[in-house]
Amino acid sequence: QLVESGGGSVQAGGSLRLSCAASGYTYDIYCMGWVRQAPGKEREGVATYGSGGSITYADSVKGRFTISKDNVKNTLYLVMNALEPEDTAMYYCAMAGTGFFYGLLDPRTYEYWGQGTQVTVS
Repeated sequence: QLVESGGGSVQAGGSLRLSCAASGYTYDIYCMGWVRQAPGKEREGVATYGSGGSITYADSVKGRFTISKDNVKNTLYLVMNALEPEDTAMYYCAMAGTGFFYGLLDPRTYEYWGQGTQVTVS
């Protein structure tokens, strides 16, 4: 189970921190990350951890977003700074399973999903 929290409404330039609590998984051996979906758009990978610990960011968020994780707490974080209206979306925590690997930022890689948390930037 993946449970996100921390979304909300902020003004442009503001910051938010998203959290994802994972349970029932061997947390640190699978690719895991954040995927977002804006209204009328397809899901896009935002920031992800590879199974070896490497981090990948979408170009649109590099330098503004930071992904991190606490393996003791089984929690994934996303700190989002300098938020822009274009960042408005539902943000999902996602974890890959044993299926085909399409790429760290490709949403098709991820088999397990949280319910999402809304981020609105005005």
